Amino acid sequence: MKISAIRATPINVPLEAAYIWSYGALPGFTQTIIEIETDEGATGIGEAPSAAAAATINGAFAEALIGRDPLDIAGCELVCLPSSRGVQSVSELALTATWGGVEMALWDLRGKAWNQPLYLLLGGAVRKEIAFTEYFAYRVAGGGKGGEASPEAVADYCARMKDEHGSTMFEGKVSDANPKDAIRLATAVRKAIGDDALLRADSNHAYTVATARMLAPAFEELGLDCWEDPVGTYEDMARLRPHMRLAFSSHNIDLPKAARLGVPDNIVTNIAGHGGFTRTLKFIGACEQFGIGFWCYSGDSGVATAAYMHLCASQNWITKPNQSLLRMQPHDVIEEGPFRPENNVVRVPEGAGLGVTLSQDKLKHLHRHYLEHGVMNKYANPADPGRYIRLPLV
Repeated sequence: MKISAIRATPINVPLEAAYIWSYGALPGFTQTIIEIETDEGATGIGEAPSAAAAATINGAFAEALIGRDPLDIAGCELVCLPSSRGVQSVSELALTATWGGVEMALWDLRGKAWNQPLYLLLGGAVRKEIAFTEYFAYRVAGGGKGGEASPEAVADYCARMKDEHGSTMFEGKVSDANPKDAIRLATAVRKAIGDDALLRADSNHAYTVATARMLAPAFEELGLDCWEDPVGTYEDMARLRPHMRLAFSSHNIDLPKAARLGVPDNIVTNIAGHGGFTRTLKFIGACEQFGIGFWCYSGDSGVATAAYMHLCASQNWITKPNQSLLRMQPHDVIEEGPFRPENNVVRVPEGAGLGVTLSQDKLKHLHRHYLEHGVMNKYANPADPGRYIRLPLV
């Protein structure tokens, strides 16, 4: 079996309503869907977390990979990607994420070639129901969706998710410039979902250490499971640690520093960002050795989401629910999507490889959205469109 063709298509994955976060208003995400065809008629699919990935994949990567054995994933990486040390030293981390989407497609092909779901190739299933949180935030109104502009409105949204979908796991944006408003929001959500529900706050570096220290007693009283990126750096988290018992998490990946400083307690990333399944598995193993938790974050199409589910199905160390925007995503590129958690979980796909089917019609629709609207601007500032928001907020 040889690789005969590679296609990379940039798409937009819009949310049903833009949500407000510490950096601005986020209307959706821009991704690249990858298709790798073989001379035996099989096609593997993957997803990279940027539009810029498409040019590299359709150009240099395709030139290097066409004619190669897709089951030789290590060999394919050698002709596409410099060593991880070299990539890091020249800040080419986007190249690693681009390869990660390609590697995802190669693993999908491997599963299809051997007619096995990917979780079996990764070692077998320790679970088949994969936990996801609901997500909450202040949202811009549009098309009959969103419009939650107060703590009470956000809390009502969470209560509805609990009533309609059995959701008892929640994470959301708690990054108000006024700390009292942040406490009001977290308190309203806790009251709406009940004392036994899992509640996480995601502040996206909004606060100084002094402000986060002031918020800590209220958040501890509310029983937060974890506080994601309350401050700007690992060093700031280390300064904050003596003042609170809450666990911290971060999207930033610096495992040696985390082990040295003792923070964060959890690292939250995606598969492509590590460079694919192979590197992610190594990373999770290292997290386990240092006692640092791991889970995945959302904002992808059903292709990468299926990849997360196979990873979580196979890894005993992943014990906490993944961060999820699935309820807020009205569109997808797969026939089976968008995935929707019920009673906090989605069952891992059982088909060969990733177990999902790329829809060419849906792919064209979301590619057209990209062509017409460009890259989704997650830094737009509704209060002052001509100026970016600067952090910390307070």
